[in-house]
Amino acid sequence: MSTVELTKENFDQVVSDNDFVLIDFWASWCGPCRQFAPVYDSASERHPDLVFAKVDTEAQQELAAAFDIRSIPTLMIVRDNVAVFAQPGALPEAALEDVIGQARNLDMDEVRQSVEEQKRAAEAGQSQPEAE
Repeated sequence: MSTVELTKENFDQVVSDNDFVLIDFWASWCGPCRQFAPVYDSASERHPDLVFAKVDTEAQQELAAAFDIRSIPTLMIVRDNVAVFAQPGALPEAALEDVIGQARNLDMDEVRQSVEEQKRAAEAGQSQPEAE
């Protein structure tokens, strides 16, 4: 399966319309990005049930900034609208397959529960006065 080019215009729709999206944040001038591209494309062929997407950080600077991308390539995996993985650096093929496998095996009910607990804890921490 070919990769989908993500822009700020189509990002929300692609991510919300698909259960499992891998996103490669890259730039054409980036050597490690060019090295990672064939590994990423090869994985997209092996996993036709998943959506493989790319964000050109030069053309989509707002999108890169929204995700606080500071190093490229950065791989992000979004399952059920929850970012479950984000890591900078070009992964070798075996590592990419391992990450995909781990993300596939996640219990998304547990992940959502954990996200909710973290959100509540953060809100509770903000509402308490700071101790001196």
